[in-house]
Amino acid sequence: MSEGEKSVGIPETGLRITALTIDQTAKILSSAGGRRISDQMIRSDIEAGAPTNPDGTINLVNYTAWIVKNVLHNI
Repeated sequence: MSEGEKSVGIPETGLRITALTIDQTAKILSSAGGRRISDQMIRSDIEAGAPTNPDGTINLVNYTAWIVKNVLHNI
């Protein structure tokens, strides 16, 4: 791993959890959750109503809250 790069392959500089691409979101969630999260899984969530920013990026805090809300709703 090169200096200035996290294990998920995303440079440390410039990463904003309030404005992630779908690819960045998938990599972060895969790394943190211990299972592979694909871009398509996130796209499916967006189609199902997951929040996005006006520019199409994802606020990780809002997206995670949406996931938790949906999981609790389905219990």
